[in-house]
Amino acid sequence: MPRIFDNIEQQLLPALRETIEVCDRADFCVGYFNLRGWKQLDSYVERWQGGEGCCCRLLVGMQKPPQEELRAAMDTGRLGRFK
Repeated sequence: MPRIFDNIEQQLLPALRETIEVCDRADFCVGYFNLRGWKQLDSYVERWQGGEGCCCRLLVGMQKPPQEELRAAMDTGRLGRFK
């Protein structure tokens, strides 16, 4: 069952620490990444030796809404001119 962290009633950091403490690797996919927050977890990840299967992988990015992608495509002329 997924857990939802709102950082009001359910705090994310303690749950992450608790989970990472018993793991050999971690994969994260986040929309935003703040390096200051990483300091709260780096000591847990630092003990892993690195390499395949013993590392932390982090994918950062946000998908743009379709209307933004369409607007950008039209602004660059990729869709041609429609009337």
